[in-house]
Amino acid sequence: MTDINNAQSEYLLEVENLVKWFPIKSSIFKRTIGNVKAVDGVSFKIRRGETMGLVGESGCGKSTCGRTILRLQEKTSGEVRLGGQDIFALSKEELRRLRPRMQIVFQDPYSSLSPRLPVGEIIGEAVREHGIVPPEEFDDYISRVMEVCGLPEYYKDRYPHEFSGGQRQRICIARALALSPDFIVCDEPVSALDVSIQAQIINLLKKLQSDFGLTYLFISHDLSVVEHISDTVGVMYLGSMVEYAETEKIYAKPLNPYTQALFSAIPIPDPDAQLHRIILQGSIPSPANPPAGCKFHTRCAHCQEVCKHAPPEWLEVEPGHFCACHLYDDADAKARAREIMDRAGKAVS
Repeated sequence: MTDINNAQSEYLLEVENLVKWFPIKSSIFKRTIGNVKAVDGVSFKIRRGETMGLVGESGCGKSTCGRTILRLQEKTSGEVRLGGQDIFALSKEELRRLRPRMQIVFQDPYSSLSPRLPVGEIIGEAVREHGIVPPEEFDDYISRVMEVCGLPEYYKDRYPHEFSGGQRQRICIARALALSPDFIVCDEPVSALDVSIQAQIINLLKKLQSDFGLTYLFISHDLSVVEHISDTVGVMYLGSMVEYAETEKIYAKPLNPYTQALFSAIPIPDPDAQLHRIILQGSIPSPANPPAGCKFHTRCAHCQEVCKHAPPEWLEVEPGHFCACHLYDDADAKARAREIMDRAGKAVS
C-alpha cells in the first residue's frame, strides 16, 4: 500500500465522478424499482493543508458525499484517491491500516459519543486499537491530546452527559486528532452550537490545521462560517456539483444562478445595507426523480430551452473557477452571463 505521506502530488484528496445511489425496493418482492441519487457525479480536489467548504441546501448530498469519501458506505461508481491511493481498491486489512489517517467529526457531538464510556476512554479507544503509541505512553498521550483541544486532564473520568455542547465537540475533535490523521471530514461541526461557541470551535480547527498540517473537507450550510475557514468552496445541488472556486473568487462573483441565490441569503451585519435577496420559486425536486437536463432549471430565472433537455457541461469559465451552467456554453452566452454575473455580484456584495 502506498504511504500517503510520501506521495508527491500537491493534492491530498482527489474525487472523480463520485456516485452514490440508494436503491428503492418494492414492498412485496424487494426488487429495485428506482434509485435515490444522493451523490451524482461529483468531482473535486483538495490541496494538502487546505480546507474545502462544501455547501448547499439540506438534502443536496453533502453529508453523503463526505461519508462515501471515507468509505463509511460503499460507492456506486467513481474514484476517491487519498495521497494517490484509491480508497475503494483497498482490501479490508489495507483499509483498516489507512483508517487512522482519515477521520470525521460529526454534526451532533452528543449522539456520536458513547454515554457508557468516560472521556479518556472515548478519545483513547481507537488509539489503543490501532497501536498509535506504546501502552506505557498511552495515558500521557491522551492527556496531551486533550490539552491541545482545550480539555483539562481531569475530564478523563467524566461522561459525555456532564459536558456542554461545545465541550462535547472538543471531545469529538480530540478523538479524531488522537489518531494523527492527515484528512478530516467536518460534517457540520458547529451547526448545533451557539454563535460564540461556534467561533471557538472554528478557531480551534484552524489552529490544529496550522500546527499539524491537517486537510479538511468542511461540510456546512452556514455560508458565513464556510467563508471564514475555507480556501476553496464547492456548491452542490440535488447531488451534483454546480460550482467550484477559491473562496474569495466565488464569494465575490458567484457564476451559477443557484449559487447567486444561495449567497444572496447571507445576512449582512449592517442595518443600513440594502439586501438583494433572490427568492427561488418552487421546491427542490426529488433526488429519486431529478428533472431532465439541468437539475436546477425548474427553479431558475434564467432557464433556456436547452436547460430542459441537456445537462450542462462542467466548464472552467475563469482560471480556477468551474461552473456547470448553459449560460456559459458559447461566446455569446458567456457575454450575456457576464452581465448577469456582474449584477449578481453587486447584489451579493
